[in-house]
Amino acid sequence: MNEFEWLKQTRALRQPVDPSRDLWPGIAARIDASAKPETSRQSRLPPWAMAATLAAFSVLAGVVAWQQHAAPTPRLAVQAQPATFTPWKPRDPHLVGAAIELNIARRQLARAIRTAPDKPYLQHMLAHTNQQVERLQQLPHRAG
Repeated sequence: MNEFEWLKQTRALRQPVDPSRDLWPGIAARIDASAKPETSRQSRLPPWAMAATLAAFSVLAGVVAWQQHAAPTPRLAVQAQPATFTPWKPRDPHLVGAAIELNIARRQLARAIRTAPDKPYLQHMLAHTNQQVERLQQLPHRAG
């Protein structure tokens, strides 16, 4: 094959070619088949399995509700803390950041307690924060 024949064949490739048969009916049939949901019995649960699942969830919900109703709610044994406190100012520069954060937390908790004095969890949080301050105040004495 020489170069001229090769160029003639490549020019012939540029021409549109009609398929020997119409392809669209096969394509349309495949699209329609994939769009229809399968209704085979294998993909669904049998009715007895759905009923058993519903019964199991009902029993589980009943047990959880009964245990929460039967369990007493723990009460926080926290005594009322005074709303005023002296800010902690450590000498150790490593503890200054913790002191700032804890003083801010104590101030915010005291403000929240003045707003809602009947909330025991606020008293508990303030007591916990004060314990943290006491532990950090003891730290330089234990390390020294």
